[in-house]
Amino acid sequence: MDFAFDARTEELRGELLAFMDEHVYPAEPVAEEQRAALASPWDVPPVVEELKAEARRRGLWNLFLPDAGYGAGLTNLQYAPLAEITGRSPHLAPTALNCAAPDTGNMELLSQFGSAEQKKRWLEPLLAGEIRSAFAMTEPEVASSDATNIETRIERDGDAYVVTGRKWYISGAMYPGCEIFIVMGKTDPEGADPRRQQSMILVPRDTPGLEVRRAMRVYGFEDHSHGGHAEVVFDRVRVPASHLIGEEGGGFAIAQARLGPGRIHHCMRLIGMAERAIELMCRRAVSRTAFGKPLAQQGVVQEWIADARVAVEQLRLLVLKTAWLMDTVGNRGAHTEIQAIKIATPRAVVDIIDKAVQLHGAGGVSQDFPLAELWAAARTLRLADGPDEVHQRSLARRELGRYR
Repeated sequence: MDFAFDARTEELRGELLAFMDEHVYPAEPVAEEQRAALASPWDVPPVVEELKAEARRRGLWNLFLPDAGYGAGLTNLQYAPLAEITGRSPHLAPTALNCAAPDTGNMELLSQFGSAEQKKRWLEPLLAGEIRSAFAMTEPEVASSDATNIETRIERDGDAYVVTGRKWYISGAMYPGCEIFIVMGKTDPEGADPRRQQSMILVPRDTPGLEVRRAMRVYGFEDHSHGGHAEVVFDRVRVPASHLIGEEGGGFAIAQARLGPGRIHHCMRLIGMAERAIELMCRRAVSRTAFGKPLAQQGVVQEWIADARVAVEQLRLLVLKTAWLMDTVGNRGAHTEIQAIKIATPRAVVDIIDKAVQLHGAGGVSQDFPLAELWAAARTLRLADGPDEVHQRSLARRELGRYR
């Protein structure tokens, strides 16, 4: 394994770091001011569109997509340090580069499994940043971490499918520009193989019967970073049969293909979030005095900073190893490592950000620093794409299987 950055990665890193310093960090307070003046809390601040235009002008666009026909053609190993940089401003930078969830996973899904018609109608506008999308999988009435539990029905009716069900925490759904939902439901609920019961289908937002019922809050506040998280009801929503993605019964496999890259992308960005927290911790420690000496001279503060640095270096190496394996032996060959980073990274980063909050006192939970939002985002990722315990169970079973 060689984790040295190649020439293209170094070039993109330099350009992205400059973009962050010159445009993204200065735009953070501007976006907050503009958001307060918007008619709807879900409208996009004008500065975001300015960032997108500048990122595209600089060639910092669709960096996540390894398919050179649609994206930048980077490997996972090349993309990892770039995603880490965007994680330092997770509410602006990924969107500015058209590399924000859930659109990234949806674009990957459509590029791999979509028909020519679906790619033309939905993938191309997503790649251009003209529209946004949502991925509707999680349901409130069942433990959706086990996808076989999903109850939403997708029933064939002549030349159409009828979708009925209730979803929640559907990221991106509150965006006015969210025009398409990728919905997972059951086409064969009585099928013998529980992993062949599900299918995925495209449902345009303006389809009769689709209701975005309410925004779901995250730790008491509305998360604008990915177009909110909504409760969505599908009341006998009728769409053409051509909107089915892949084949009937292929939904579970498609979901797994989508979630693997999504999990590592989250972990890449989480490392950037941790680095931002460490930077804020250090700046605070050297600038604040308590009990007669700078916080930087307090032993407990030194321990927090040292432990944070050790944790980040460990996590980065594990993420890079996982990216390298995904590039060389595929997602299936990297299954153990994908689960390992999904368990370890959010857990450790939550702790690092929590220490940074503690060091900032009341300021740490205020809107004057990004730490509260960083903490909520990192804590949420212990649930997104499967909670820790599901990955621990699967990973343990894989380890134990070698001895049975």
